[in-house]
Amino acid sequence: MPVTPLQDNLVHRVNVGDTLTRTADRMPSKVALVDGDRRITYRELDDWTDRLAHTLVDRGYAPGDSLGLASGNSAEFLAVYYACAKAGVVCVPLNLGWRAAEAGYVLGHAGVRGVVLEAQLADWVGEALTDVDGVTDVVVAPGTGGPVPDVLAGRTTTTLEAFTGPDAGPVEVLVADRAPLTYLYTSGTTSAPKGVVGNHLAVYVESMTMALEARWTDEDRFIAMMPMFHTAQLNCFCTPAVLLGATIVVHRGFDADRFLATVEAEQVTQVFGLPMMFRSLTERPDIGDRDLSTLRRACYAMAPMPEAQLRRAIDVFGCEFFLLFGQTEMSPTTTLFRPEHQLSHAGAVGTPTVGVRVALVGPDGERVPTGSEGEIVYRSPQALTEYLHDPAATQAAFADGWFHSGDIGRFDDDGVLWFADRSKDVIKTGGENVASIEVERALYAADPDIAEVVAVGLPHERWTEAITAVVVARPGASIDTGALLAAVRTRLDGYKVPKAVVVLDDLPRTSTGKVQKNVLRQRLADHYREVTA
Repeated sequence: MPVTPLQDNLVHRVNVGDTLTRTADRMPSKVALVDGDRRITYRELDDWTDRLAHTLVDRGYAPGDSLGLASGNSAEFLAVYYACAKAGVVCVPLNLGWRAAEAGYVLGHAGVRGVVLEAQLADWVGEALTDVDGVTDVVVAPGTGGPVPDVLAGRTTTTLEAFTGPDAGPVEVLVADRAPLTYLYTSGTTSAPKGVVGNHLAVYVESMTMALEARWTDEDRFIAMMPMFHTAQLNCFCTPAVLLGATIVVHRGFDADRFLATVEAEQVTQVFGLPMMFRSLTERPDIGDRDLSTLRRACYAMAPMPEAQLRRAIDVFGCEFFLLFGQTEMSPTTTLFRPEHQLSHAGAVGTPTVGVRVALVGPDGERVPTGSEGEIVYRSPQALTEYLHDPAATQAAFADGWFHSGDIGRFDDDGVLWFADRSKDVIKTGGENVASIEVERALYAADPDIAEVVAVGLPHERWTEAITAVVVARPGASIDTGALLAAVRTRLDGYKVPKAVVVLDDLPRTSTGKVQKNVLRQRLADHYREVTA
């Protein structure tokens, strides 16, 4: 008999769901997930996702249909994600830091047929669903507790347990290699969020790349404490861990005491967090008494780590550190700031990964020479398929046969990439363009009592945008703004020195820990008007 299209697809395809099945075949009894008191083996996780995927298919979900997912870090999050992959359904994780209106926009824009949510998020999701049409399935997982509503936004709910069908074997659905896997929405600062269409091949290549570049094995043990709804935790750590057969210990967020206890009890080898998390750990008075000997590598992202802080972290943790650089549209990793470069090239963002070609171009699209700044552009199978329902943005992003990142950087003679700034964060002051990150590095170097700092441009009659330093002091310390500016003047050209320093108790952040410079610019927009009034 001739081979059917489905049979041919099952033999040759690239499907992220298949990575879980292959690992379950290789090591069925290996613990895949540790979530609280639960220890779930790879065979159990694979069977669970098969049963969920069968339910989706039986309820008429076809490849290309989409399912919303409102969940914190949990075994359920990953089970739903892999079930969607197997069924060819597009998973649409919701950022739990969004307002209900933003979540509702995303659910409507993505055209979801159903939503899986955790019980404690019922009010938020219910408000988000108020004006969203076409949603037929509202499925509630236990989450962190709370009542399960019978009806939500006019829809009858069902529990995730009831939604999970009986054992029915593997799910066999034709899913193309570049079929959509996820719609991940980037935060909108001046417009609605953009839906980044990620496909199976892109995430598969990212998973393989991270496993290879980070030198992970099936013996590694990860803590997943960054949000799984974000591409970094999901695609840089969770999917590679599953592909290899490593163990993921699920945390709902960062708690220093629980983190340290887990490293010791679970013999964790790999951790991923924000610089502020590592700083808080190194400053603990008991850190020298904790057993961190199993750690092999620590990864940081979202923000640079000042050199003094990095040296302290390397000394305290006793393991290699590396940084991920990239963006959601690239699945997301494009360069790795490798352990061997951490101190010799402090402040850089690394060298391209094996799956990505990186170049720098000027305004005319022509390549710029080594040492010169240009827009960072990429070519890679990891690139997004498109921006959902936005052909104009897609066409602009792929101009000249490259993906245009909107980031500005330069290559040095060693082939190491240095990030200068996001194009939107370059400060235009007195006719000059100043990279905010250059100012921030000088501020960190000028005063060890600075815990965090960002540089933003604020409206000013004379300068158009006045460079302004917004700083947070270390606990128990204070910032002498006059002395800080004097110290910075010895490190920067005069026109790059901040016109003022604003001291705050904390900085506004996204749910993944990125400082929201756009929010600071809005909050402080009248600063120089008030100063001169």
